[in-house]
Amino acid sequence: MSGGEVAGILVAVFWAILVSFLAVVLVRLAQVLKATTKMVADVTEQAVPLLADASTTVRSARTQLDRVDAIASDVQEVTSNASALSSTVASTFGGPLVKIAAFGYGVRKALGRTDEVPQKTPRRTVIVGRTVPAARRRKQKG
Repeated sequence: MSGGEVAGILVAVFWAILVSFLAVVLVRLAQVLKATTKMVADVTEQAVPLLADASTTVRSARTQLDRVDAIASDVQEVTSNASALSSTVASTFGGPLVKIAAFGYGVRKALGRTDEVPQKTPRRTVIVGRTVPAARRRKQKG
């Protein structure tokens, strides 16, 4: 065999090894692509019902929020009605009741009656979170 034939055989063996290697790589790549396609199909199959459930949940939450909004507006309306009613009652009955109470107080004073009960314990004054006995309070005033 001549040197050219040996070189040709070496090149042919090299190409055969290279083609075999590329064939193995392509077979593995095909297996990976097949597994990836199956996995994507499985994920899609599971994701569609999940998305439908999520959509249903979002619709339900929106309905509940609309209900809460309606309740909040009703509460606001009731509050404003109660405030208006309170103002009406205070203006209607407040003045006459104060006049009746003042009249009763004046009658009692005029008749000389006092319903005051003498205190048994000395009164205390709170100053910055502490109490001061009545005797010390008198000293502070005088």
